[in-house]
Amino acid sequence: MKKFRIKVNNEIYEVEVEEIGNSAPAPPQAPAQAPLFSAVPPQLTASNKFSLTLGDAGTVTSPMPGMINDVKVKAGDLVKPGDILVILEAMKMENQIKADISGTVKEVKVTKGQAVNGGDPLVLIS
Repeated sequence: MKKFRIKVNNEIYEVEVEEIGNSAPAPPQAPAQAPLFSAVPPQLTASNKFSLTLGDAGTVTSPMPGMINDVKVKAGDLVKPGDILVILEAMKMENQIKADISGTVKEVKVTKGQAVNGGDPLVLIS
């Protein structure tokens, strides 16, 4: 058995995979190392959809390539954690990009209909 940690839609899963077939059994392995964390961090729960990704503090970046379907904020707006900033369409699904911090929208870097890559800045919050 081999253990793998995979990330799907910003949710982390630990899986064990066993090879089947005509291969020889795997040699015994050393005890597994302690996991890097004991539970999925709260910012990666399904209820959050895609929360903001902070490159520089206050910079909300795109978690994946896609098309901006809607921009819900403008410069000067006050936001708090959980507020929807941008709707990003990726793989025919709409993803809500939400704020994780409170602050004032300093700049909106995207417009409706704009294509973005993963890591591109979307909104600056100060």
